Amino acid sequence: MGCISILGSLLILQHEVFREIPLKSVSPPARAITEGNTRNSLALPTSPDHVSRQKQAPTILYFDHTASMSGGEIALLHLLQALDRARYVPLVVLGIDGPLAQRLQAMGIETLVLPLDPQVAQTRKDSLKGGGLLRLGSLGRSLRYALRLARLMRSRQVDLVHTNSLKADILGGIAARLAGVPVIWHVRDRIADDYLPALAARGFRLLCRLLPHYIIANSHATLQTLSTPPHGGAAVIHSGVVRSSLRVVHDGVPDPVLSASSEVGGRSPVIGLVGRISPWKGQHIFISAASAVVKRYPTARFEIIGSALFGEEAYEREVRSQVQGLGLEGCVEFTGFCEDVQSRMQGLDILVHASTTGEPFGQVVVEGMVLGKPVVATNGGGVPEIVLDGETGVLVPMGDAVSMAEAICGLLADPARAQAMGLAARNRALDHFTVDLAAQKVQQVYDLFCKPGSRGKPDSAIGV
Repeated sequence: MGCISILGSLLILQHEVFREIPLKSVSPPARAITEGNTRNSLALPTSPDHVSRQKQAPTILYFDHTASMSGGEIALLHLLQALDRARYVPLVVLGIDGPLAQRLQAMGIETLVLPLDPQVAQTRKDSLKGGGLLRLGSLGRSLRYALRLARLMRSRQVDLVHTNSLKADILGGIAARLAGVPVIWHVRDRIADDYLPALAARGFRLLCRLLPHYIIANSHATLQTLSTPPHGGAAVIHSGVVRSSLRVVHDGVPDPVLSASSEVGGRSPVIGLVGRISPWKGQHIFISAASAVVKRYPTARFEIIGSALFGEEAYEREVRSQVQGLGLEGCVEFTGFCEDVQSRMQGLDILVHASTTGEPFGQVVVEGMVLGKPVVATNGGGVPEIVLDGETGVLVPMGDAVSMAEAICGLLADPARAQAMGLAARNRALDHFTVDLAAQKVQQVYDLFCKPGSRGKPDSAIGV
């Protein structure tokens, strides 16, 4: 019902876009992050005539509903750092202000904040049981926002739209269709019933057939979840949308400057888990494993690097209580939010990934590997595409604290093996998961749309 309502509304809204915003008009002002004022300033978007005179390369509008520094936003930041700005002009639009906007501003990238209704912006993807953006209550707010975004796209004569989150996919997809601009969905979430509510997953799969001109998935695991289940009585995703206009691009990470390595030797080994504190990230499994490890390695220390986001503070309190209940206060540290996660990870001897649900990709795993850290990771989602079990890390079943503890103890018992595994992990990360490689693959997709005569249609598909 929600999808049908969207399609009917598109026809009405498209007329409104073309009637109210002729090419030479100026779109409504949007809050902008500018050099003179990083907060709450108003900037009028440049008029189309001025844009056409100034434009020397195609403009790509990147849209994300949030500015929090979560996994997808970090990946977007990395992509924009490596983007060839001689070939493409980035324009970032965010639904809220926040750290991402400030980081982009520091990079000299024009960033506008087009405020998104808090009820839409703050809806968590795992709470979309009633249909989320497709509920009638949210539908009106979402469509009005899409109309404003479409006007901005037209006033700035955007050549291509790149959306970066599930909400951005839907809102940006509608807006791009209204504005007559091709849109690429960068899908960074597994569209599966164990990751999203079933209704939300089905609705998103349907919209995959209707809104994007091209889809980039961050892993083969994510790609597989975009297919319609066999019992649904439909083909995989209709050709021309997913099958022929799709590519898997693994996210990349920068190559860091490594600090001098140090043998564990006489010091206490440090085992860490990095990421936001959330039930599905498995901090409770990590603590259960830690309680087993310290029985065999009493000097071992454990770090939980990150903080709770998106209203998950209650879970953090549960994990802290678990630490107290197990008597681990002396060996477990909660670092809280870290601006420089890389430096914190440098001090680890082993990186642990403990997600209890299949991770769409596993960016933190790659970040640890490029630092030369041996990884103990749960075997699900996109992680097996990153970690070669027994070579660059150790894979363990999801939710299995006993197996996780055994893997950690195995590495602590054999430092030479752990060191060799870390070196192999770094080599694999540099060969397959760099920012430059990811940006190169994404720009190949852009080239399909940004050649003369290709507006709205990819010239050809790039193989997965």
